[in-house]
Amino acid sequence: MSLACSEICTEQRVIHARNDPAMYDQRVLRNMLELEERYLIRKSYFDCVQRDVQPFMRKIVSTWMMQVCEEQRCEKDVFPLAMNYLDRYLSVCPVSRTQLQPLGSACMLLASKVKETLPLTTEKLVIYTDYSVRQDELLEFELLLLMQFKWDVLAITPIDFVDQLLFHLHLDPVSAASGRDRAIEYIHCCCTDDSLMSSPPSMIAACCVVAAASGFALTPGAWFSRSQLLAGLQEATGVDSDILHQCFEQVDALLRSFHSQSSPHAHKHGSQDECGCDMDAGRKCRKVDDTPTDVDLVF
Repeated sequence: MSLACSEICTEQRVIHARNDPAMYDQRVLRNMLELEERYLIRKSYFDCVQRDVQPFMRKIVSTWMMQVCEEQRCEKDVFPLAMNYLDRYLSVCPVSRTQLQPLGSACMLLASKVKETLPLTTEKLVIYTDYSVRQDELLEFELLLLMQFKWDVLAITPIDFVDQLLFHLHLDPVSAASGRDRAIEYIHCCCTDDSLMSSPPSMIAACCVVAAASGFALTPGAWFSRSQLLAGLQEATGVDSDILHQCFEQVDALLRSFHSQSSPHAHKHGSQDECGCDMDAGRKCRKVDDTPTDVDLVF
């Protein structure tokens, strides 16, 4: 009997299963649209719950969380799920500004356990906080999250809708793969902006998919213009047309702001899609800072 290993080495961290055609059934999308209502943030918690935490603090911590997830090569839906945990907790429990980074770290820890094959460890997260948080504190925050959520941690995020919405655009496989990556980068950028935290995940996903797919030449019979793309996804999701267009304008303005903040050299050589959205905005948004733990210094 041969003891030779027949496994093939791969550069991928995780081998994903192939897409199941049954998952693109309209019934699946309808069930997801119903489930997302359970995890929505109804209104800004800065107005009624949080007294010490300000919107710019959420921006700093969320950007830091995104950088940590990217540097650790987490699954693409870990960061949006961690932000869902963060917003859901902040919408009901007041915290001090000194607790915001430990809370964000615990959200990443829990989200990685839900979505990752190799989850983040408390040791790594303590290092990323520059040892301002102890491991036992992270575990205590994790338990608080689970108790507050009653162990309901499989929240719907915008990432969950991307493949469904791209399927409705009838893109060719190459364009669909490229559009998926770009839409996910846009979604990550949207998760850092507090003005979009009350928007349904399906709406954010639809806007990001439109921004990502507008630059592609679609297959015959598909929608071509931005308005036609929005109309097609509005029909698929059932979102009010005016609300969807308003949300898209917010997303478009957010992506343009990232583009305008880029360096002159990047601005000169950067590319835009047909709707004017910066194709590299997601990558600029996800650029890792040299010292991501300097979030504490700002507060």
